[in-house]
Amino acid sequence: MIDINFDVYSDTPEGKDPDSYSPTLRNYHKILWSKSLPNKQKFNLDLDFPKLLHHQSNLGEFFLSSDSIGHTYKNVKKMSHIVSQLSSNDMETFFKKCSTVGAYMIFPSKQVDRKMTINAARGVNSKIQDRFDLTLECIRRLYVQEESPLTVTLERYTSFFNLFQDFKGYVDFFHLQDLVDKDYSKILHWHPFINFDNSPMPKNLEEFSNYKDNVMSFITKRNQRILMFNKTI
Repeated sequence: MIDINFDVYSDTPEGKDPDSYSPTLRNYHKILWSKSLPNKQKFNLDLDFPKLLHHQSNLGEFFLSSDSIGHTYKNVKKMSHIVSQLSSNDMETFFKKCSTVGAYMIFPSKQVDRKMTINAARGVNSKIQDRFDLTLECIRRLYVQEESPLTVTLERYTSFFNLFQDFKGYVDFFHLQDLVDKDYSKILHWHPFINFDNSPMPKNLEEFSNYKDNVMSFITKRNQRILMFNKTI
């Protein structure tokens, strides 16, 4: 069973990343994403490779890794003047919520032509700044063949995204429905989005507080979706 309140740092060695070192998080990913794809074929995952999830069938071979989608930015230097204005209790609550399974995703982990993976690209791209809502905006645009700051990177993993047939298939598979509108045509951004030329980072305490509340709300709702799915397994 999946415990949606489990703190993935609790079984991660001190100073290490749960994405690579939490055995519980890794097992939760295996349970959650080993299921039928939109085409009804089963996407079974195994744990045969350290720190990764692996699938091999007639669909192809895929190496996948965990990545956090809920970020507090508490250790980001350029955000410190804003984050420091929140109480320690507020930040601890935010961090704890971002340490549950609903705050984690999987992406292809194998480099293509020695170029950056999705995890790496979305972290270093100044127009994304590791925000998952903006990453999902880029993925939405990939499916409808529109350009985004991650187009080149995402296109290297077309075989992975093709597994889900379309954007709705991708969103439903990964329990991301609370981050899109009812017809899957628009992302419900955590921070106001006009275009990718605007700064992705909150610029004051009010904006950061709104961002924090939106992220926590999404993770709470996704955890509930995960809980309901887990009851059907």
